[in-house]
Amino acid sequence: MLSQLPVSVILLYSIAAAAVLIYLPFLLVAYARVQIGFEALATPRAKFDKLPPYAQRATWAHQNSFEAFMLFATAALMAYVTGVDSSTATVAAIAFVVARLLYSIFYILNIPLLRSLMFAIGSLGCATLITLSIIQAS
Repeated sequence: MLSQLPVSVILLYSIAAAAVLIYLPFLLVAYARVQIGFEALATPRAKFDKLPPYAQRATWAHQNSFEAFMLFATAALMAYVTGVDSSTATVAAIAFVVARLLYSIFYILNIPLLRSLMFAIGSLGCATLITLSIIQAS
């Protein structure tokens, strides 16, 4: 099905999917906050140390997702605007989204080696889109 979609559509869908992925780890944080008591909802930053370790890692995954999203959205939009139309761009965009999903999972599960590998794959996806955009614009 993805192979039938134009690269431009895949780029836009991948930006939307990456935006949604920012908030997936936060669902665990919200659950943990409810578990430790509703006063944690009133002062969430003050209660951070009372969160279980998985929820602390989910918070960090959530925060890191904002940082990664900015670079990816820029790279994908560069590819979109310059009219990059290659299977490499499709693979790079999809790889970023999948890697970021797995990044959050491995972060929450405290598997640093796999988390770092997913970070590298996501970064490579961004670098690929930026490079393809520069080549296309030249």
